[in-house]
Amino acid sequence: MKDERDHPEDGASAEPDSTAAAKQPGRRGAAGLSRRSLLRRAGSVAAVVGLAGGAGRTAGAVQRGALPDAYLEPEGFAAPPLERVRMAFVGVGLQGGAHVRNFLRIPGVDVVAICDIDAPRAAEVAGWVIADGRQEPVLYTQGEEDWRRLLEEQDGIDLVFNATPWRWHVPVCVEAMRAGRHTAVEVPAAYTIDGCWQLVETAESTLRHCIMMENCCYGRSEMMVLRMARAGLFGELLHAEGAYIHDLRAIKFSDANEGLWRLEHSKTRNGNLYPTHGLGPVANCLGINRGDQFDFLVSMSSVQRGLSKYARERFGDEDPRALQPYALGDMNTSLIRTVRGRTLVVQHDTTSPRPYSRIHLVQGTEGLFTGYPDRIFLEDRAEGGHGDWQDVEPLRSEWEHPLWRRAGDDASGAGHGGMDYLEDLRLIECLRAGQALEMDVYDAAALSVITEVSEISVAERSRPVEIPDFTRGRWRQRRPTGSFA
Repeated sequence: MKDERDHPEDGASAEPDSTAAAKQPGRRGAAGLSRRSLLRRAGSVAAVVGLAGGAGRTAGAVQRGALPDAYLEPEGFAAPPLERVRMAFVGVGLQGGAHVRNFLRIPGVDVVAICDIDAPRAAEVAGWVIADGRQEPVLYTQGEEDWRRLLEEQDGIDLVFNATPWRWHVPVCVEAMRAGRHTAVEVPAAYTIDGCWQLVETAESTLRHCIMMENCCYGRSEMMVLRMARAGLFGELLHAEGAYIHDLRAIKFSDANEGLWRLEHSKTRNGNLYPTHGLGPVANCLGINRGDQFDFLVSMSSVQRGLSKYARERFGDEDPRALQPYALGDMNTSLIRTVRGRTLVVQHDTTSPRPYSRIHLVQGTEGLFTGYPDRIFLEDRAEGGHGDWQDVEPLRSEWEHPLWRRAGDDASGAGHGGMDYLEDLRLIECLRAGQALEMDVYDAAALSVITEVSEISVAERSRPVEIPDFTRGRWRQRRPTGSFA
């Protein structure tokens, strides 16, 4: 699937736009206002926020029902073990296809079905499965909703892997869980508050996993820093920073792959559209959903210049792409405060000529780490407690994460420096062992909801907006598990 179309909001169709969501009764904004009232107050919110909607549920306005017993364990929900994991893939473009290659290398996996609107691409990926000596997967290529037929016909599937355009993340996952399948979805898991609640409520009611495949949580440096933080190397953690700073101008204006849909979000939305890569690893260090929780957010965006300038210079001043208004500010900065009083800075910039960075800063009372490039400062190793950044390389042998020690060689050559392989490996290992997943539906929702919460704040002159607590207070008892413990 490589495009997006509008569908009515019914819990099993594409993520709601502002018009459809405004018609839903009883949905309250962060200040206790109805969605329609909030839009009326903001005036231009609908035009600015567009696809994501103007406002939605927040923790203060909505407390859902009690968690099912299966979700009350401190480690999280664990499903019965699977001897083998029979998988179906919905969306096998660049990222989805890379995951197929990873899973073919992981023991105990069968690739049963492949769905994509690009029939030649689906056949190409199926060819990889056949070349590996496996049974030919069933193909579903009859349009953008052929995944529904897949769910109806493939009774034996255990896990549906969803690597579609953002608009289809929620509907595919919701319907797959309702059909009795576990789900894994690319990032962000959802881009509206309502979409996040749909994922949480469906996972709870069906007792099925819904994991967002945030690969950056499995990066080599990220896992090393997590281990350092867990051991108290930085002292008490007080602050963290993350970002997605990635020049995507050429991709957004491409007529292939993400270029077929990603630019549309830049036309109508303004906020942090892609927070999870930078936020996920540092949220792990701070124990978000497991000992602490996001409380509220303040967000602001710069003016938009990058896309318009790029379009004029590449296509000419009179080209429709140059004349098109774009809502997304070049740099969005969001400030988050947690319930325990820690702070986070999260940035998003995909339209400026800048080197790639996720920042990856974790700061405590006794030192800090920051990435791009990797540097560390530990007070007890600095002369007089002051000095310059210290070289982190001598510490790697001591603090290398056990997962990287065990499987780092196997991950070599896989996507994004090996992190993609490791997240896939741990997913299958947990499913086969009947263990709680290291990242669960509450993590998917907490990280993804920052998108619409930031958009609300930007549209409301950077007012503070409460962040929903999808665990309904269970973050106080929950604890990390597996590789993140």
